[in-house]
Amino acid sequence: MTPTSPSPVAATPAANAQDALAHFSARLTFETDCWDTNAALSAGATDFVLIDVRNAELYRASHVPTAIHLPVGKMTERKMTSWPEGTLFVVYCAGPHCNGANKAAVRLASLGLPVKEMIGGITGWIDEGFTLDTAETVPATAPNIAAQ
Repeated sequence: MTPTSPSPVAATPAANAQDALAHFSARLTFETDCWDTNAALSAGATDFVLIDVRNAELYRASHVPTAIHLPVGKMTERKMTSWPEGTLFVVYCAGPHCNGANKAAVRLASLGLPVKEMIGGITGWIDEGFTLDTAETVPATAPNIAAQ
């Protein structure tokens, strides 16, 4: 079988290097991935707050270590003042088939807060082979947001 020319990959030309650099650099300001998040958590990073936006039942069953549970509807200005000004929030949901993390990022950004999405969500976390916690291992350092 003779390959067609151009292939479906090359049929649309790639962007020039300057535009590609701008595009891919910008994406890193909006996203992080499971690997980098795990590396940061494993090193004891405290420069971001990881938020699981899935429903409470799914969170209790399993979540990324140190993640707090905070659904989009509970992301109020009052609750978000539990953290110091300038805190970076990293949000995740079920995975690439879910837009909950995107909705959470929109909500946090609308409140003027710095936010990134952990691409891949919990599905990506599992795919990487990283461990999960359960409701019994909820981080003690999370602010008492349920009472607010």
